Amino acid sequence: MLELSGVTVQFGGVRPLDDVTLRVAPGITGLIGPNGAGKTTLLNVLSGFVTPAAGTVVAHGERLDRRAPHRRARWGLRRTFQAEQLVLTLSVRDNVRVVVENLGAPRSDVDRVLDVVGLTGHDRPAGVLSMLERRLLELARAMVGTPRLVCLDEPGAGLAEADALKLVPLIRSIAAADDVVVLLVDHDMDLVKTVCRDLAVLDFGRLIAAGPLAQVLAADVVARAYLGTEEVA
Repeated sequence: MLELSGVTVQFGGVRPLDDVTLRVAPGITGLIGPNGAGKTTLLNVLSGFVTPAAGTVVAHGERLDRRAPHRRARWGLRRTFQAEQLVLTLSVRDNVRVVVENLGAPRSDVDRVLDVVGLTGHDRPAGVLSMLERRLLELARAMVGTPRLVCLDEPGAGLAEADALKLVPLIRSIAAADDVVVLLVDHDMDLVKTVCRDLAVLDFGRLIAAGPLAQVLAADVVARAYLGTEEVA
């Protein structure tokens, strides 16, 4: 279970997150909202890259916000980013090996995660991979060790619809282990609807809806803020 209570982030006179209180159960929860709604800021708070002005973050009963970013990673936090973090001059295997060594995970994890994403035997430099293959490699790096909280920031961005849907079984496999919380940020609503059980919606830094996916998508406030529909009279 991931629990955010009163999380507020202040940058000068701007509040990219404003008193966000949210409970996220194990499984896959989507996090959506317009550009600038605070989605990536929330992931940065979870990762330890942004320190909130107020509020707490508890994951699996532990105060995650009291840990440094590298300690969160060793605890079990995994993250992908909008901007790829691959080292393009390193091979596929070495891109995973770096994460394995930093986390102190078993060396066998290199082959294990590459097999899961279908990149076994690919030892080319990451820079020559297709966009889909680079996304798969990013996911492989997020599977190293024993993930407990996985934050995926637009893994389907820039992919054709058919390629984005190839991520579905892999994202599901991350959440298959007991008590793993996966938080998925993506503008691809087909991907979100296919893979997510629950949904949370941010708008101007405030949480405006959270709950089962179908219920949240049916809410008028979500349609107005994110889906671009007119308010029902």
